Amino acid sequence: MGPVDVVQAQLDAYNRQDVDAFMSVFAEDCIVGDLNGAVSERGKGQVRARYEKLFADFPENQARLVNRVAVGEVVIDHEDITRAPGNGFKAAAIYTVKEGLIARVDFVREL
Repeated sequence: MGPVDVVQAQLDAYNRQDVDAFMSVFAEDCIVGDLNGAVSERGKGQVRARYEKLFADFPENQARLVNRVAVGEVVIDHEDITRAPGNGFKAAAIYTVKEGLIARVDFVREL
């Protein structure tokens, strides 16, 4: 799969809240952080724990793709996230894909 396919598989699994399928496209040593900020999770174990909690806390959570830009191994998704009715925000997720797996995600969030 190319980088766009990997990111789309991740988004589809996220919207199904299928943590196993979601994690299947992440590298073992993946990193999640805020753009130009702190790293919040390192490695699949920490990323899995984050999303297991998110899916449990927000069972209606969905991400709608607004726009996507792909340049080489980098895919940038502009998303409209809905946690629950009346609880949402816009975000950009910048994915770096290496060897067919997501190596890093950097988030920019607008409340």
